[in-house]
Amino acid sequence: MKSWNFRSRPIENSRTRLYLISPPTFELNTFEETLKNALSGGDVACFQLRLKDLPEDDIRRAGEVLIPIAQANDVAFLLNDDPNLAKSIGADGVHIGQEDTPYKQARAIMGDDAIVGVTCHDSRHLAMTAIEQGADYVAFGAFYPTETKTVKSTATLEVLEWWQAMIEAPCVAIGGITVDNAAPLIKSGADFLAVSGGIWNYSDGPEKAVAEFNRVIDMTEAT
Repeated sequence: MKSWNFRSRPIENSRTRLYLISPPTFELNTFEETLKNALSGGDVACFQLRLKDLPEDDIRRAGEVLIPIAQANDVAFLLNDDPNLAKSIGADGVHIGQEDTPYKQARAIMGDDAIVGVTCHDSRHLAMTAIEQGADYVAFGAFYPTETKTVKSTATLEVLEWWQAMIEAPCVAIGGITVDNAAPLIKSGADFLAVSGGIWNYSDGPEKAVAEFNRVIDMTEAT
């Protein structure tokens, strides 16, 4: 487990940070270097490996290669959906959706020191329930159109503003986020920006994308 995690949002560490999500498919041999380059571009809090419908052996191999890269950069490594697999490959945590393993079961599998985050769509009720049960963060979205996954709900900036005003636990904004549309999410109180296509498909490459996101974060929070 890395020294930094999602469990608190102290004032001195309140800056919005990046939460990278892997492309839905990739060639591991080339993506290994792509991830290294991306993490060299600036501050990144977390990397989530999200490979839907691939054989477990492929996901396990990806974890073996990518976890050391993330952890060498003090970046938390999370696996999507599967707490048993996340535990077995030595991930720092797991991210679960509403149709995945229930939170309490995921926590029992992962242990008290792991990160467990929960998708809450646009629902304040789901988010409150997740935090009351002990989740380390909640994820709201989608805020913008996205081609990375099928959108089940859309979220508005008001849910971020409400969460920021009411709750100490961190919230993650997700869904179609790019360097061009990130500022309103930052201003509204997103603690983390979960980004996939906005990083890997950036015209100047992932390293430049990370650098530009951090520039936008700093510029927005300075105003």
